[in-house]
Amino acid sequence: MDRARNLPADALIFDLEDAVAPEAKERARADAVATVRAGGHRPREIIVRVNGPGTPWGPADLVEIGAAGPDAVLLPKVESAQTIHDALGILDALSSRESPTLWCMLETPRGVLNAGVIAAASPRIGALVVGTSDLTKDLRARPTRDRMPLLTSLELCLLAARAAGVTALDGVHLDLDDDAGFEAACRQAADLGFDGKTLIHPRQIAKANEIFAPSPADLRWAERVMAAHAEAVAEGRGVVLLDGRLIENLHVEDAQRVVALARAIEERSRD
Repeated sequence: MDRARNLPADALIFDLEDAVAPEAKERARADAVATVRAGGHRPREIIVRVNGPGTPWGPADLVEIGAAGPDAVLLPKVESAQTIHDALGILDALSSRESPTLWCMLETPRGVLNAGVIAAASPRIGALVVGTSDLTKDLRARPTRDRMPLLTSLELCLLAARAAGVTALDGVHLDLDDDAGFEAACRQAADLGFDGKTLIHPRQIAKANEIFAPSPADLRWAERVMAAHAEAVAEGRGVVLLDGRLIENLHVEDAQRVVALARAIEERSRD
């Protein structure tokens, strides 16, 4: 957690769930609380993944982590809106500070099928995170390079996130020696429309940042689209041809998103 203060990541997830053995859960929680309170990770967002509500540690995780003030709490294996409401009930009872945002992991078949209901359960939901490892197991799918067995689940989660206006994050790539597979998974997720990817090791950050950020060519094209459309509107035209492509309002909106993302990345890199 200390080393993470200098990592070029957008967000840091401190994990109290799968990464922690049962006998170390309470110590890990105390360490996470102390680290969140100490701060020093900005401009990175700080998220803590708590244990599930049905575990011996889940309720206490929510109380103590929520009081510490992370940017978000990541709930594992969310399958219903009721899980969201129960968690918010605990967090909102804390009077010490404003309650954090909720991120939801969708990593079971039931969770994926209820993705739309979960994403719309509260305006306090900030992101849906696809738990591809657990999902692969529960589907009894084979872990293939092209991830075709997961494609329907990935798209359902992405559709739910877009409909609710929240961030969509792809799952982790577990094989640290498989650089080509990791890059392929990142490109597939970016092509589908995911906002980013959850990672398990610092060596994965640079490639993920490269793939999910607008490329220089993307940025140049977006700026040309905006300029060409502005010129057309000034001349009383609603559409324009640019390099043989028809440019309409929908293309301008996407170009504006690309430019805004590039500017946000540039500003954060200076912090």
